[in-house]
Amino acid sequence: MNFWDYLGSRHEQLLADAFQHASAVFQCMVIATLLGILIGVVTYRSEWAGNLATLTTSTILTVPSLAMIGLLIPIVGLGVPPTVIALTLYGLLPIVRNSIVGLRGVDPALVDAAKGIGMSRTARLFKVELPLAWPPILTGIRVSTQMLMGIAAIAAYASGPGLGNEIFRGIGSLGSKNALNQVLAGTLGIVVLALLFDAAYVLIGRLTISRGIRV
Repeated sequence: MNFWDYLGSRHEQLLADAFQHASAVFQCMVIATLLGILIGVVTYRSEWAGNLATLTTSTILTVPSLAMIGLLIPIVGLGVPPTVIALTLYGLLPIVRNSIVGLRGVDPALVDAAKGIGMSRTARLFKVELPLAWPPILTGIRVSTQMLMGIAAIAAYASGPGLGNEIFRGIGSLGSKNALNQVLAGTLGIVVLALLFDAAYVLIGRLTISRGIRV
């Protein structure tokens, strides 16, 4: 059976796996984005706190994904829980780092001007600092998403959802007639999803970043 015949015979299962893969990454990215921006907001004013946040999230990223999921299995079991925890932790670094860099890069004169017209600290954060820091934050989100697309495939090791199951089935049956087709279908599916997510982020950037900031 050639690759195209394999896709035709397995398209329903592949689409289901692709949806689960995209859903897992999307949900974990929402959590990682909220946590990452919150950590950035809390730590960017302090040099040591910002360095600690970056160092901590960098250390998490150095743990091999297979080892991370393996360590989580005895604690939270198989399936979705270890997948969500691992992906969320791995997605933090680019968002935290870019949040800190973006917030620190806001022109102090603009913040002082906002303060001068009576804005509270919270109002300055949400109406001045975060909007100006949004471009680098969005870049961090895009980087995290691309990383998680690949890492999510390892979740199949813990019976997690997604296209990794197709890849693992192919690897587990090397030598069979469809082994290569399974690995190729899972891999290409992840690549296509990554490209679609990145295109969505480009559109979000055009809609949420003012032309003046982009220039």
